[in-house]
Amino acid sequence: MEKLVVENKVKPEFKVHRSVFTDQEIFEREKKEIFSKCWLFVGHESEIPNNGDFIRRKVGGRNLLFTRSSDGVIRVLYNSCPHRGALVVREEKGNSKVFRCFYHAWSFKNDGELVGMPGKDGFSETFNCDGSKNLKEVTRMESYREFVFVNFDNNAILLQEYLGNAKEYIDLIADQSELGIEVLLDPQEYSVRANWKLLAENSVDSYHGMPTHKTYFDIVATRGGELSKDDLQGVGLDLGNGHAVVEYTAPWGRPVGKWIPAWGEEGKREIEEITRKLESRFGKERAERITRKNRNLLIFPNLVINDIMAVTIRTFNPIEPGYMEVTGYALAAKAENPDFRRRRNDNFLEFIGPGGFATPDDNEALELCQEGFLNNQEVEWNDISKGMIREQPVSNDEEQMRGFWRKYDELISNAELKPEEGSVGI
Repeated sequence: MEKLVVENKVKPEFKVHRSVFTDQEIFEREKKEIFSKCWLFVGHESEIPNNGDFIRRKVGGRNLLFTRSSDGVIRVLYNSCPHRGALVVREEKGNSKVFRCFYHAWSFKNDGELVGMPGKDGFSETFNCDGSKNLKEVTRMESYREFVFVNFDNNAILLQEYLGNAKEYIDLIADQSELGIEVLLDPQEYSVRANWKLLAENSVDSYHGMPTHKTYFDIVATRGGELSKDDLQGVGLDLGNGHAVVEYTAPWGRPVGKWIPAWGEEGKREIEEITRKLESRFGKERAERITRKNRNLLIFPNLVINDIMAVTIRTFNPIEPGYMEVTGYALAAKAENPDFRRRRNDNFLEFIGPGGFATPDDNEALELCQEGFLNNQEVEWNDISKGMIREQPVSNDEEQMRGFWRKYDELISNAELKPEEGSVGI
């Protein structure tokens, strides 16, 4: 079959076949070759600070329990009773020493160990001596700077190797506070009737910023956030392994270190103190990068960390070729000044939240793309060539998206070259 991703460095041209956004067979291959073999974000350690804390999560199509058990160890368990398969935990979050299955009342400690069965006299004395009836644990769980990931492939490379060059940008976020960072309150959840890869692209696409979100920039200007000729300019980088980043300056205020007049003189003094502390820890150059630069980071395949006017984590899980579910979290420095915490939350809700100036616009754009793919099948290719003529593409070029597609093509093409016996290619 014709290739799905074509890169021609001579022409130069980079294009993606639109079937990757609509075809059910390609979608099934993605579930097997990407979401069952790549590292996927499951949660941040700050979400489960106490022994017994748990959160129910859906990751890579699996129902999971993200827990801190009574021994203080973070675990990820499959939320499925080994008896007859029912979800054991139905609550979204909580704190418990024991999980009890609704169906037959099998009970498990919060580390997954089976500790109770009604009618135990009907089972042999050696029942579960091998632990096979405990809640099954995801065996590949690793964390980096308190960001916790799982992988369903026991042969996968180590998380740190997988993250590679993206670790530098996670560090710039994690280092914003000496006390660490934390997730704020409950996540925001919504759905988009578009393919998941469109949101991956959009998350590191600076090209659409001004035309799509012009209203927000007009509002920022009324608060003293002047848009200079250098704002929204920076670099767009392919970080390898499908990861990508855009790093740039922008006119909005950043609670970690960029003041705007709307925050007043008291706010200015506090920003100066934050900057001073960062300079004493990391030196002037790195402190300047932490405080003044914005970053949109994509961790392949479906984790986005936006370090912009607020810090957010966003994951998106594909349900169908044209439908995904999105979860967004706000991050902040621990023990942050209450006024700055309020400004941070306002910034998050105003721009990145589901009802903000950015997210509804982006969702509308993605759904229009999906509709365009379905209704105009004679137009076969998307173009992602912007910046190929430059030695160093800038942030509103598309090199960072090309990095995502190179990894995607590597995984999907390899799957096509080595089909399982009896499988059918597209």
